Amino acid sequence: MTPDEQKRNIFAAVLAAGSATRFGSTKQLATLNGAPLVQRVANVATVVCANNVLLVLGHDWQAVRDACNPFLGFVVVNDRYADGLGSSIASATRSVCHVAQAIVVLLADQALISAEHVQALCDAWSGADDEIVATAYADTVGAPVLFPRSCFAELAGLRGDSGGRHLLSDERFRLKEVVFEPAAVDVDTPDDLRRISRNARS
Repeated sequence: MTPDEQKRNIFAAVLAAGSATRFGSTKQLATLNGAPLVQRVANVATVVCANNVLLVLGHDWQAVRDACNPFLGFVVVNDRYADGLGSSIASATRSVCHVAQAIVVLLADQALISAEHVQALCDAWSGADDEIVATAYADTVGAPVLFPRSCFAELAGLRGDSGGRHLLSDERFRLKEVVFEPAAVDVDTPDDLRRISRNARS
């Protein structure tokens, strides 16, 4: 398979399974500029990956799924979402490992992620199986992250809150970074959401 063919088999996984105890309610359903957070990120993923999008749900999964209607991708319900982020990444990876050449992991609470940035991550990937492409922001690297197929075995085995960050410094892989400072903004509390909303209007 050529690099171009590999790049056509990129899937996106929107992680929206958590119970968001710090938020006090189902955070994925909280609205920013009239749209639920989960819908905003699912739409971004769909713009780039079309139907190759996984919506990984857990807590209050039916309501979160309905908030994304219409959604043309695949819904994965992670029954072990309470175990942490790693279990959702593992569920997503196991669902597509037989068809995907790479998977882009997105978080539903990164409210300012854009389709242009996700596309930039995909464009930056050479198609090589030893190359990870991560987002650089606030002097760190993290999600959204594109993991190639060679990471799938480890991703599928993640447990707890481990989100695969250890792979970003693994010597087996070359790390590419795409700078996107708005990725530093995530929603943990209602105050976070109010602050983001005010800044978006200003």
